Amino acid sequence: MMSRPLLLLLLGVVMAWGQPAKPRFHQPPHNYWQRVPRDAFTQFAARIKAGQVRLDHSNEKAFMNSLLRALDISPASQILVFSTTSLQLSRISVRNPRALYFNDHTYVGYVPGGQIEVISIDPDMGGVFHIFDIPRTAAPINIQRSTRCMNCHAGQELGRVPGLLIKSVVSGPNGGSLDAFRTKDTGHNVPYRERFGGWHVTGEHAIKEHWGNLHGQLVAGDVKKIPAPPGRYFDWAKYPVPTSDILPHLIHEHQAGFVNRAVKATYDTRYFLAAGKGRLSAEHAAEVNRLAESLTRYILFADEPSLPPGGVVGDPAFKQQFRRRARLGPGGQSLREWDLRTRLFKYRCSYMIHAPSFAGLPPVLKTALFARMRRALDTTRLDPAFAHLPSAEKQAIQAILKATLPGWSGG
Repeated sequence: MMSRPLLLLLLGVVMAWGQPAKPRFHQPPHNYWQRVPRDAFTQFAARIKAGQVRLDHSNEKAFMNSLLRALDISPASQILVFSTTSLQLSRISVRNPRALYFNDHTYVGYVPGGQIEVISIDPDMGGVFHIFDIPRTAAPINIQRSTRCMNCHAGQELGRVPGLLIKSVVSGPNGGSLDAFRTKDTGHNVPYRERFGGWHVTGEHAIKEHWGNLHGQLVAGDVKKIPAPPGRYFDWAKYPVPTSDILPHLIHEHQAGFVNRAVKATYDTRYFLAAGKGRLSAEHAAEVNRLAESLTRYILFADEPSLPPGGVVGDPAFKQQFRRRARLGPGGQSLREWDLRTRLFKYRCSYMIHAPSFAGLPPVLKTALFARMRRALDTTRLDPAFAHLPSAEKQAIQAILKATLPGWSGG
């Protein structure tokens, strides 16, 4: 006779197998490929096709500078990666790093001698992927939607929704990965010691324990670390600026974590609503509340590791361009004010609440999120999950949100 524990175990397995899997991004109710993108780069590409944008075709570097200027992306956001974590893996190595540039919603990848890759964030769809050749004549630019990017950018690591991927690996002599770190997470919560593998890192900072500026070689089955100082194996002159500054790295990590969480929450909530024909079941309402809890923790930097003593200086040009986008609250306060001594920001509430990935959150999720954020920022009642925020900081955050975030009604 079968024992009761074994019977319960088998029943649990059968029930788990019987639960329907959530639909993939291209299936109903998401229908990724049937949606009309509303992201910034799709609109930009339409303007290029219509002849409304003039870019400099004289050489690669001039083209990149003109493209970044047209997209309102600072060249100082440049970060360089030499691991082959891209479609253009045959062109990328420690001798020819890929450069990445970004603002709040658009991410541009550039490989000297290669192609331009763009990810732009759509409020409903998440990442929208484009690729095109760097023009070397006066011929029109042929920008195409990319499907191959989905193999990684909508894979299991991202919950099978279109998002942003940051790899940290030990790169071999030809760019291939010999070892990997932080494979299942993205965001400001990732420990510094697990970041920057396969990337160049420049600038003045106190984050000494990380994997940047190293590549490796297999020796007797072990990975031997080999220093790869920025500029030793390549010429900085190929790139718009001679930096891969630590601060854009940190901001890129934060943004990617925000985007991925927001996009996944949007897709999950859309599925929950579709399953209930527009209404949430009790089970799915609880799931939405859990999503709101997770997003609140991320937005309010609950799990941000402290910067080591000495902090981060940051590239002045990047800091200035970043602050230029600030939405100001009372007294000129904003969510883009730097701290950089013990943490990234003076006011620990993400500026990404003004980005398309936040705007696309379904109303039922946004309602739950605002309710949870209001409780977290309540100065009359201590919330142990957000004890890292002193009352004065909570009050400042609430004032900024009230002045800059549509729909916010904090107490």
